[in-house]
Amino acid sequence: MAKAVQTEQSTKTEVMLDKTDLSILRLLQQNARMTVKEIAEKVHLSTTPVHERIKWLEQSGVIKQYTAVVNHAKVKKGLMVIVYVSLKAHSKTAGARFIKHIHELDEVIECYNISGEFDFMLKVVAENMDDYYNFHVNKLSQSENIGNVQSVFVMGVLKETQVRV
Repeated sequence: MAKAVQTEQSTKTEVMLDKTDLSILRLLQQNARMTVKEIAEKVHLSTTPVHERIKWLEQSGVIKQYTAVVNHAKVKKGLMVIVYVSLKAHSKTAGARFIKHIHELDEVIECYNISGEFDFMLKVVAENMDDYYNFHVNKLSQSENIGNVQSVFVMGVLKETQVRV
């Protein structure tokens, strides 16, 4: 299944970043609401080149988006489940249909095409066990071509970060 679906990373070319670009990225990762003026002071440049570098980082795809990191438990999504899924058929069309269905499911916050016994690994959040059961039976299992599903319930999050540059 891995060759049937190209990942975002494999279709993009690497971007060359200098020391200043990396410093700007680190600052934005710590606080994406930091102003250009604040960043410029920390990297010892004027605001115009910092603004231009940030725009270039956005346009080149290095910065994909700005987002708020939400505490799942505070928004009634305290149950996290890692769900491994294998498909019955492994054609490009079957994989594409499954991926389309996954994109329609709000409970799935991450989806990875993986190697090994399973084809996909999903990170799912739900309010509680009843909510997850409803998701599993009435949403995920309704996707055509599901072969095997294994749910692993997260007991606690010990580390949760983004890629650090």
